[in-house]
Amino acid sequence: MRRCWRALACGLVVATSVLGACRRAPISTSAVITIDGSSTVYPLAEALAEDFRLGEPATRVTIGVAGTGGGLRRFCRGELDLATASRPITRQEAAACEASGVRFVELPLAYDGIVIAVHPSNHWVEALSVADLARLWQHEAQGRIVRWAQWKPGYPEREIHLFGAGVDSGTFDYFTGVVTGAPRDSRGDYTSSEDDNMLVQGVATDPDALGYFGFAYYEAHQEYLRAVPIRAQDGMPAVLPTRESIRTGVYRPLARPVYVYANADALQRPEVRRLLEYGMTHGPDLAEDVGYVPLSADEQARAVERLAARRTGSAVLEARAVERARS
Repeated sequence: MRRCWRALACGLVVATSVLGACRRAPISTSAVITIDGSSTVYPLAEALAEDFRLGEPATRVTIGVAGTGGGLRRFCRGELDLATASRPITRQEAAACEASGVRFVELPLAYDGIVIAVHPSNHWVEALSVADLARLWQHEAQGRIVRWAQWKPGYPEREIHLFGAGVDSGTFDYFTGVVTGAPRDSRGDYTSSEDDNMLVQGVATDPDALGYFGFAYYEAHQEYLRAVPIRAQDGMPAVLPTRESIRTGVYRPLARPVYVYANADALQRPEVRRLLEYGMTHGPDLAEDVGYVPLSADEQARAVERLAARRTGSAVLEARAVERARS
């Protein structure tokens, strides 16, 4: 990868950042674009903003990592130009935006996978099924499955140290929804963070750790981690997370699209519009560059058209409403 992971280069702490702070002296700016949201989407947002500023150095782009939920709360209060998300906006969040008079345009950016990772010295976990993960992560496991041997026969009599997404993270919502069967149904006795770098660091430095986080973060630090192959159902082949398995949908159910939500009023500003147009035009290259899987050509074309038309609302919520009406 040609991009530095500024989170590691600056001490494994990702906070609201002014891009380029590690490498360039401050320059005078005339416009500011504010982004907050998913830590999972941070590398892609950073790559987009960094490339954009090469052509528009007078525009400053700030990026926060409050998590999908935290970013969307700020967005729906009208505090942000853009919000990044590792899941679609919920009906409740869309209603909060509407109550505040915030109209938005929903744009898919790329595909990402959720990696189940252990320390490289872990030799006992060969593969896991979604049912295995459910037994470990559902709320009933809290305080009961605290050692590897309590989880699966043949595993060692050692403590298991869990690392996972914080409750404001879209990855938390998605993971619990597809693994435990109910969004936000999770044990609470684990080390949580909305910052994927902290989760990577935790697993990479603890031989008894198991954690989950975005594929881009795994790929960037895979020499310090081992990804666990996942079976969608017991008896099915176990699949490693790779760009190809995510792209083809074989790595299910832990592959998902990631999004950016644009404040429709902010799109009146030329610099915000140009940033997103750049992202839609160069999205596939940017996604590949930082470890995501690009949208298909058809998906990319629909996103470009949606931005050009400034079509407000959520296509995902609209599709779900149609499904509910049919059922």
